[in-house]
Amino acid sequence: MAKSGLLIIISAPSGTGKSTLCKRLIADLGGACYSVSVTTRKPRRGEVKGKDYFFVSREDFKEKVNRGELAEWALVHGHYYGTPRDFLERNLKRGKDVILDIDVRGAAKLKKMYPEAVSIFLIPPSFSELERRLRGRRKNSEKSVKKRLKNALGEIRRIKNYDYLVINDRLVDALRELKCIVVAEKSKVKWSKEKIEKVGLL
Repeated sequence: MAKSGLLIIISAPSGTGKSTLCKRLIADLGGACYSVSVTTRKPRRGEVKGKDYFFVSREDFKEKVNRGELAEWALVHGHYYGTPRDFLERNLKRGKDVILDIDVRGAAKLKKMYPEAVSIFLIPPSFSELERRLRGRRKNSEKSVKKRLKNALGEIRRIKNYDYLVINDRLVDALRELKCIVVAEKSKVKWSKEKIEKVGLL
């Protein structure tokens, strides 16, 4: 029951709203932090290096892989994404909860490495709604929309590998469910050393 942070893995098909929900969850929880991934894709408008992603070249990414600096990595939609190992372990040891927004393959790798992690899968209320959201993004080409919809079908088939499922129909409801999951997990006995000591039962 040593004090440690909770590792929270959140996955979802592109267009489900997981990035927005992760940001809201961190803001509401207090004391939690977002795991900033390394990626080879170009920054989108408004994205900040070191806050949203660490943007690197493919050569730099491969060097990080060879040096064992990434806890997991994968090729997603034609670009490489990875999770810095040092950031995860440093913050978990400090007792900070770490939230990761990663794809299903990265989630599977992390769950093997950190079996105590909590995994949550987000889905839209319907596949037609997912398509509507993707087409509503002006930056997505028709080719990109079709590719993301195809990938979504494969990702959704992996729901059974996750601990929890949340439907993002209304943002406020999905956020409430996410917070309830975190509260429930943090209330498990293995995370409750400080609570037990406070009431003087041990």
